[in-house]
Amino acid sequence: MKHLGTSIILKNPRNEVLLFLRDDKPEIPYPNLWDIPGGHFEAGETPEACIVREMMEEIETNVSACRRHSIYDFPDRIEYIFLMDFEAAAETIPLHEGQCLRWFAEEKIPWDNLAFGFEFVLRDYFAGRQRWDDDGEVQD
Repeated sequence: MKHLGTSIILKNPRNEVLLFLRDDKPEIPYPNLWDIPGGHFEAGETPEACIVREMMEEIETNVSACRRHSIYDFPDRIEYIFLMDFEAAAETIPLHEGQCLRWFAEEKIPWDNLAFGFEFVLRDYFAGRQRWDDDGEVQD
């Protein structure tokens, strides 16, 4: 069975997205690559509860106002993508995992240095596309 994950596209009024640079540790997947904030489900957790918990743990940010944007069926996992407007200077956001946070406009995203297949997610986001699961579960 595939594991379940959640990630969130935090976007500011300039239509930039917040990414974090993963730690440069050879024992972790995709070391030293850019990533969308997120994490893995705990037992019995809903996608919404997972993303809220993960963002409190990783960047001390309450994302309970986010909305589900898309669902991706990757070869290794099912990924629930959330979306939320957010404005803060990257250097003022506490970061408990990774090297740094940075805002990126679409044309500045390091497309060849993204972790976990998130280049597909971000290209869809900027193109205004949403992905749905087999049950048509994404709404809005």
